[in-house]
Amino acid sequence: MQQYRIERLPKREKGRIERWLAVSGPFLAAAAFVLFAFVIKLPFLQDLQAADIVTETAQKAFKELGPERFIRNNEFMLAIFTASLILWLTQSIPNYLTSLLLIIGMVLTGVLKEKTAYAQLGHPVMWLNIMSFVLASMLVVTGLAKRFALWLILRFGKNASTIFISFIIINTVLSAFISATTAKAAILLPIFMVIAAVYGARGGTNRNNFGRSIVLQNLLCINLGAGAFVTGSGANLLGAALIGGAISGSVFFADWMLAMFPFMLGLMFIGYMLAMRVFFPLTPGERLPQIEGGMERLQQEYRSLGTMSRNEVKSAVIFVTILGFWATDSLHGVSPTAVAFLGAIVALMPRYGIVLWNEVDIPWHLMLFSAGAYTLGAGLDATDLPAISVNAFFDHLGIGNETPFWILYLTLTGLMIFSALLFQSKTMRAMIFIPIAIGVANRFGFSVISLALPVAFMIEHVYVLPFNSKPAALLYETDQYSIADSFRFGLTMMVIAWLLNIVAGETWFRYLGITPNGVFNIF
Repeated sequence: MQQYRIERLPKREKGRIERWLAVSGPFLAAAAFVLFAFVIKLPFLQDLQAADIVTETAQKAFKELGPERFIRNNEFMLAIFTASLILWLTQSIPNYLTSLLLIIGMVLTGVLKEKTAYAQLGHPVMWLNIMSFVLASMLVVTGLAKRFALWLILRFGKNASTIFISFIIINTVLSAFISATTAKAAILLPIFMVIAAVYGARGGTNRNNFGRSIVLQNLLCINLGAGAFVTGSGANLLGAALIGGAISGSVFFADWMLAMFPFMLGLMFIGYMLAMRVFFPLTPGERLPQIEGGMERLQQEYRSLGTMSRNEVKSAVIFVTILGFWATDSLHGVSPTAVAFLGAIVALMPRYGIVLWNEVDIPWHLMLFSAGAYTLGAGLDATDLPAISVNAFFDHLGIGNETPFWILYLTLTGLMIFSALLFQSKTMRAMIFIPIAIGVANRFGFSVISLALPVAFMIEHVYVLPFNSKPAALLYETDQYSIADSFRFGLTMMVIAWLLNIVAGETWFRYLGITPNGVFNIF
């Protein structure tokens, strides 16, 4: 298992186009900023009136600043947004550095006051991310996550088929607690790679369908599992925060789970069926272990963990307790952030705790990147740029307010899910498309929840191409499958997910009161 640790995997060389983008990115971003800030005067931004503004924050800014300065802030906001997007997409500089640039850019251009811009690092969702990493480190340091995964595989993975089902269960359980898909991939990678080797999958010229299937199914389940819970990833939390701000309320953990858990679990099993029967069917030989005593290696690894330690028991108790409070947050009203805070404090408590601060693995570069994304969100809210742009777009097309709800639903959810083919960052997709959905809902007089939440439910479909997400890039390095393999399987699952989201909008989401005419309104 040691040879499959994340730090031992080879680093993928950038392709020719990626290298060109990395070099040209800063120049393209600078040019975009200058053009939108000082040269191009977009007509729909030049004649803004108070009636064109939707958010309360922007209405207040319009009155305080006056029309001229408010319009100037919108121009700067568009320039910063476009330049940041180019830098994030081209990866010319590290993501966190782009975030730092946009934060100070918002301050220097006057789009946001310093207090507002800098305060985003203290956003409640940021704290939830930090505390979640503390709790995830607790599971990793104590070995509880590894023990659970090995136990489940050894207990139920009696043959090739049940091994895959075991990983569906493992991914689902870990997703409820670990809000980083890359962390889940790092935990599970050594385990499923050992199993792949046992079944004769060595990668490269020795690829077989078992190896293709176990890696691509895990990639799918890592992301789909994250989509089942609002705490499954930072992008989900950001999406929920954006929607919560627009409705002056909250998207509860229990509400998200009720809507998406059965949806995502069903998709995992659809992926399992398609992989095993259509895309990567196993020959009789591939269903049998190719290495004598191969599974015994995992058994030895499991035995080397010894009996369950006191710290593992305490970790399990904290895990179950926090999950219970998260799942019932709509009943007791204590936010997921406050619950995670308490759990992390217990885990870090001197003498009685479980993990030391130096053992906690918090990726601060991701925290800074997220802070930049939240600052961008604050700027969009202060200028109301998404709603103003949406209104101008529909006015230009001559589309009136009589557009049917389902036309908007199909368009917005389709844009969100298929944008994953081009974007690397789930957080950026959430930052772009959820405000657009909010703006469209306000424009056409529908509830924000009815359009923005189904769009947010599409965040985690990032499993088609290696650059679509960090787990996708990581698992591609295993050399167990080709880009053609992941594209065929992933795109099929993406289309199925979108179609099921449409069906859910007419049935399950309508029953829950998310889409119009629901009978059981949880929001």
